[in-house]
Amino acid sequence: MFDRPSWRFFDYWLLGAVALLTMFGVVMIRSAIAGNIELTEANIVQKQIIFAVVGFVVIVIVSAMDYKILAALSRPLYFLTVFSLVVLNLVGGALFGSARWFVVGPILIQPSELGKIVIILALADFLARNQDKIHDLGTVMRSLLLTLGMVVWIILQPDLSTSIVIFVIWFALVWAAGLDIKLVGIAMSAGILALALGIPAMLLTYDPNNTAGLIKPYQVERIINFLFPDPEARFGAIYNVQQALVSIGSGGVFGQGYGSGTQVQLRFLKVRQSDFIFSALAEEFGFVGAVAVIGLLLFIIWRCLRAARLASDTFGALIAYGVATILAFQAVINVGMNLQLLPVTGLPLPFVSYGGSALLSMLLGIGLVESVVMRHRSFY
Repeated sequence: MFDRPSWRFFDYWLLGAVALLTMFGVVMIRSAIAGNIELTEANIVQKQIIFAVVGFVVIVIVSAMDYKILAALSRPLYFLTVFSLVVLNLVGGALFGSARWFVVGPILIQPSELGKIVIILALADFLARNQDKIHDLGTVMRSLLLTLGMVVWIILQPDLSTSIVIFVIWFALVWAAGLDIKLVGIAMSAGILALALGIPAMLLTYDPNNTAGLIKPYQVERIINFLFPDPEARFGAIYNVQQALVSIGSGGVFGQGYGSGTQVQLRFLKVRQSDFIFSALAEEFGFVGAVAVIGLLLFIIWRCLRAARLASDTFGALIAYGVATILAFQAVINVGMNLQLLPVTGLPLPFVSYGGSALLSMLLGIGLVESVVMRHRSFY
């Protein structure tokens, strides 16, 4: 499993950018929960630091491992992840207190977050082995069935946002593998048509008391609040977004200073350590700080795409491309949600938002990218 990689090919620029953003995330989480006794006593800053340390150890271990070995391990990892999701859905509420997390002492482990990386490995392996058949509709449908095998259990949790991320990964990887642009256009048209028909149907049949369906009332309410915002709202998703916009606006150009944001410190901004951490950092560090964070994220995404371009084989290229897709999509959704350009979701801002499983999965993805770029065997 471990070869002798050339560490001179290790992407230290990528590691440095990830480390800087992760440390900044811990600092922002500390500021966001200041004065909140409940969150402080939950030791979420310490937990985030522990996951970060473990994650960087994972980066070193995975980088030293030849990523090609993971092609053989992708199937067992896929079935193990699906099995853990099935267990959570069947007995999660009774044994673990939730249908999304395994509770291990004070630590919560969310398999669906690690599932994002596992589905990249599974799809990359499948598409690399069937690259010469990528224009065959049957191959595309088999890759979709592979994706659905995991997604269906995540939707049942319910976790619609993570399900959408995995579908985006599937779409990006089949496109990167060489799917005919016509089929890509057909797939995009079908998706747009489904949204055009599905959203009105969802709104017309909305029942706030119906919690048995796949789409839960609070998810429909998020769409309603986005499409038809109530400026007089004093609670709920629209209130949170309004406070997020106020936080961003009050930051001005250079911000109010670390730990001095009134919206954050007086707790007008809700879920500020995770969903709305971008608004929190924008208030404390201003437009300059927000642009710097976005710039770091763009730099990390570019280094992942660079690794995909340099990869020595299709499997490695698809892995790096998949990790770049997750980072880009989640960053766009999270920032767009904070700016009220997109509906509220639970997708975190990569490396910055609180969430141990999310952070660990992203750092695992960076380790895979490093493994790919270290073994491209060409000078650059």
